Amino acid sequence: MAVEIIMPKMGMGMEEGTVVEWLKQKGDSVKKGESVVSISSDKIEKELEAPEEGVLIDIEAEVDDVVPIGQPLGYIGIPGESVGESTGPAPSVAPIKEELSAEPVAQQADEPVIGEEPRLRVSPAARKLAKTMNVDLSTVTGSGPMGRITKVDVAEAAQAQPAVQTETVPQTEPAPVAPVQFPDGKAKKVTGMRKVISERMFSSLQQTAQLTLQATADVTELLAFQKKAREAYQINDEVRLTITDFIAKAAINALLSHKGMNSHYQGDMITTFDAVHLGVAVALDEGLVVPVVQDADKKSLSAISREIRKASKSARGSELNQLQLSGSTFTITSLGTYGIGFFTPVLNPPEVGILGVGTISEQPVYFGDELKKRSVLPLSLTFDHRAVDGAPAAAFLAEVKANLEAPFKLVL
Repeated sequence: MAVEIIMPKMGMGMEEGTVVEWLKQKGDSVKKGESVVSISSDKIEKELEAPEEGVLIDIEAEVDDVVPIGQPLGYIGIPGESVGESTGPAPSVAPIKEELSAEPVAQQADEPVIGEEPRLRVSPAARKLAKTMNVDLSTVTGSGPMGRITKVDVAEAAQAQPAVQTETVPQTEPAPVAPVQFPDGKAKKVTGMRKVISERMFSSLQQTAQLTLQATADVTELLAFQKKAREAYQINDEVRLTITDFIAKAAINALLSHKGMNSHYQGDMITTFDAVHLGVAVALDEGLVVPVVQDADKKSLSAISREIRKASKSARGSELNQLQLSGSTFTITSLGTYGIGFFTPVLNPPEVGILGVGTISEQPVYFGDELKKRSVLPLSLTFDHRAVDGAPAAAFLAEVKANLEAPFKLVL
């Protein structure tokens, strides 16, 4: 009996997922637990494993198809078996660990729906293509198992439709225009994590009133403090006490004093939080992820260092789950390792603030009439002006700066 590979629920707010890549092709043999298809939600990309050993006998959803939770992506069976031979409900993929509540399985793509002829069977990809090409599915004959309509059937039906005749209007011959010459390049469709990031960043800029404030912190004393702390503290692979750790602690302490920055703006509501769930952006080859340090305000500097390091390692190994990427109330992001000074970080809605950290540089600074070489750190705070005014945002940034310039405050 054919076994379904279904779109799983990978978070409370997830309603649909996108097919990123099929790792196996129709007709390939698969082993139980072997990765078959890569999918993505709005925050995470994940490979689904085969629920049973057999052959991938059918693929229901093509790459880039958006599939509701519970609908089949494909089927695994025995060689020569067709999907129509399945005689009972097939077991689903094991639930994702971070799933918090069960929901009813969505309507199967090949069940009759309102407005269609009875027993009309259509794959999700074919239905999407038919809508795009304005093809009436009731006029299409399916070539798939049990008469299922496929993308190929829709494409052939579209070609068979009579072309729309348009009246030719005499025109004067236009002056010749030299074609624009572009260098050779390689086009790549935007999919997976890159597509999710592009949509979220565009939505962030469209739906919020973003303003960025900039300041510099003299971290000469902080660097000296960090060096002494690392010498005194038993350093290991979990705790390194990096500058990022100190910046995170400085931001957390400032958020406790300026809770307006530790808020969410959703609809017409501003929700201010007592606890700080700090998001720390991690750059990957394929995009950016933001693991979250839960209840960071209750953790020591060493505990924060341990969690940031562990999260970064998990992110680069694609081991983070949806729960570890959700629930942040404020985010910090750094481009310091790339030699960047000030920049404009983009908000991670519904958060109302994000702190951008640049690279430390040596600069001459006046102390009275005396000029000294100091280590200076650029800070860029982007905030949602709908929720926070300029003065309180500036006060928050000033406290972050003060915390970094008096590092003993970070360990008290």
